[in-house]
Amino acid sequence: MSAKSRLASRRQFLGHVSAAGLAASLLSGATRAADAPAAAVKVAVLTGGHAYDVPNFEKLFQSLSGIHATIQTMEAFFALSAAERDAYDALLFYHMLMPVPTGAAKEALEHLGSTEQGLLVLHHALLAYPKWPVWSEIVGIADRKFGYHHDQQLHIHVTGVRHPITQGLKDWDMIDETYTMADAGQGSEILLTTDHPQSMKTIGWTRQYRQSRVFCLESGHDNQTWVSPDFREVLRRGLLWCARKI
Repeated sequence: MSAKSRLASRRQFLGHVSAAGLAASLLSGATRAADAPAAAVKVAVLTGGHAYDVPNFEKLFQSLSGIHATIQTMEAFFALSAAERDAYDALLFYHMLMPVPTGAAKEALEHLGSTEQGLLVLHHALLAYPKWPVWSEIVGIADRKFGYHHDQQLHIHVTGVRHPITQGLKDWDMIDETYTMADAGQGSEILLTTDHPQSMKTIGWTRQYRQSRVFCLESGHDNQTWVSPDFREVLRRGLLWCARKI
């Protein structure tokens, strides 16, 4: 099978599992924040606009100790009241919606940062809303034009050796999709980098957006990356840090 055919088959599979996840998330809503164990960090994992491997994505979040994740679509989240949305300790964005938001979506997203609720922007969510300055300010990259390369072997270098998200971690290797785009800019603390020639250099960085802690992680395309223990630990700590638990 050619590379083009393999990619088409993979996208077809991911489209099917994404549709299943969409139906489930619309049914579940986001009210389960109140059902989380008292000691767990309550996280809304927000999807939309990009197919993904639903079963393994769910397994990823089930593996994160101390995290209670509710995976749902952006549309389901926007339909909630502000009080229900604010009940989460952190929001993890894993969507790739491109048009500038309007209506309820714009209202909900412009509310971000008005509380200390944490924000984690994962992989293709960095590319969302390319013409909306608000999202560019959240992620810390003004020019978000991009290219991408699947299935790259990456060496990840830990630069933020004293930051709670990466403290004590060693450099590691993993497979992931890379983006060629501008690096995180002014106001960002860089925690993870790579020297891969087909990737942006900055892979993980933190920011402050109004009252919210923000962690941006370029990694996380599919299960080739999700199975990495180092990726999982960075993601887990990132959520804890955004939620002000570490």
